[in-house]
Amino acid sequence: MTQSKTDPRVLRTRKLIMDSFIELSGKKEFKDITIKDITIEAKINRATFYYHFEDIYDLLEKALSEVLLVQLNYDFYQHEELTEEVLVSIFKAITNFQKSLSNRCHRAYEDSIARIIREQLEIIFYKMLRKQNKTEEDEALKVTAVLLSWGIYGASVEWRRDSKEKSPEEFIGLVIPYIQKGIGK
Repeated sequence: MTQSKTDPRVLRTRKLIMDSFIELSGKKEFKDITIKDITIEAKINRATFYYHFEDIYDLLEKALSEVLLVQLNYDFYQHEELTEEVLVSIFKAITNFQKSLSNRCHRAYEDSIARIIREQLEIIFYKMLRKQNKTEEDEALKVTAVLLSWGIYGASVEWRRDSKEKSPEEFIGLVIPYIQKGIGK
């Protein structure tokens, strides 16, 4: 009897593995976490781990992606148009996600975190732009989504680096009038 990947027991086990990994990443550097550590923390065997994940890097990517999607409230953004309020909300979710990762975790996963954030934002922005611009050139919307995802990610890095005295909303609010007005108008 094979279990489906959407079976509630399978989903619970997958979440248990991810939660155990996130718990361990708060205590140890990523390079020091072993699959054995995860199986002990989650109280599962190696075969169960490999049923759900190819390796520890696959687990890292999926755990970070899922945590980010929860922060972004993905369902909400699938039905929303790209407005000032949505941009501020997305920026706030990204900065909260980055703050929620410990400094140790952040240093170890910097490249993965950056790529995951940009990829998820690109998907969200593309869907929103597509919904608002049904007649526009698809390639132009894809490039716009890439530009927005890199821009929002870059702004979040800048905020994290040296703008802690401003809230994420205040920080991103400074640029919204320029984005809405357009360049050179």
